[in-house]
Amino acid sequence: MRKITLLIILFLNLSFTNSYSNSGLYEKIDLFGEVLEKIKEDFVDDVNESEMMDSAINGVLQSLDPYSAYMSPELFKEMQTDTRGEFGGLGIEIGMEAGLVKVIAPIDDTPAAEAGIKAGDYIVKIGNDQVQGKSLMEAVKLMRGPIGTSVELTIRRKNVKKSLKFVITRKIIEIKSVNSEILGKSKNLGYIRLKSFNENSDKQFLNIVKKFEKDSKIEGYILDLRNNPGGLLTQAINITDFFLNDGEIVSTKGRKVSETRRFFAKKGDAIKGKPIIVLINNGSASASEIFAGALKDHKRAIILGENSYGKGSVQSIIPLRNGGGIRLTISKYYLPSGDSISEVGVTPDIVVEETEDNFKINSQSDNQLNYALKLFNS
Repeated sequence: MRKITLLIILFLNLSFTNSYSNSGLYEKIDLFGEVLEKIKEDFVDDVNESEMMDSAINGVLQSLDPYSAYMSPELFKEMQTDTRGEFGGLGIEIGMEAGLVKVIAPIDDTPAAEAGIKAGDYIVKIGNDQVQGKSLMEAVKLMRGPIGTSVELTIRRKNVKKSLKFVITRKIIEIKSVNSEILGKSKNLGYIRLKSFNENSDKQFLNIVKKFEKDSKIEGYILDLRNNPGGLLTQAINITDFFLNDGEIVSTKGRKVSETRRFFAKKGDAIKGKPIIVLINNGSASASEIFAGALKDHKRAIILGENSYGKGSVQSIIPLRNGGGIRLTISKYYLPSGDSISEVGVTPDIVVEETEDNFKINSQSDNQLNYALKLFNS
């Protein structure tokens, strides 16, 4: 009964600001307590009350949006390593959509990407466990495991009738967020592949830009954000600022005054107005969309590829007293035009659908990259 009382207090705290306007609130809380007691007394099997409470808390959070979720102390400790560029698992960014686990993007050079997982895939089974009905963090926990062990993912993919099965071996994921190459017929284009926005991305990115700028032959840039699931907002702002001389980069609006902010570019374009093409696809999300959307709104770059994912919100990781935490949406972000990309995404200036075998530098099969090269060389 103590756990039920604690959970009721949680609901009261979550709903306190609306309690005076919602006359049925206390009746609902009483009903919830009654349901829990009936489960405990009459359900056919013994129930783990702790797990049941975790599921109830998850239900509250996931009723808000696809990105809010509860993390147990064990999972919270694991998740704290994600933005530091090294973590264990498959190398896959996931979200929730209509109660289903959806792949936002596989991260380059990770087991998930190498196995063939694609942005937009729906994960229906993890091993022998059906995913429908599970929380986002429960799905994450199922995919994590000892390094070197394997897990089978059953996938449903758009326009593919049969489900697909992938056996993927877990390993430590070391995210090297920036790769680069000099491309073009005359070796005059700086190609930079930005895979994520983690703590060191801006330094890596700027060092590459400075190196390219010392080469007097560089006439323009192709910036590749395909399958970049995002990351830290500060990194998106810093990297976007390299290419803008002034103007707004992004604004955020939240319930708290502290979460309502506007971010502007500082004077100075790192590449002095040279032309830019930005590559995006359905796996470009969050910070990637801030970057692409800002350059598009300022007419600083041509955006090429497919519509981006459409994740227009900012999450904060909030520690809890039990050693766990919650991932909670605290604000939404808006492009310089004032548009939100939430569930809409960034629309490319030039739509080029990707083939099955993209992301190979100089590969004839990467039609999006080849299209960008032709634009520069025409």
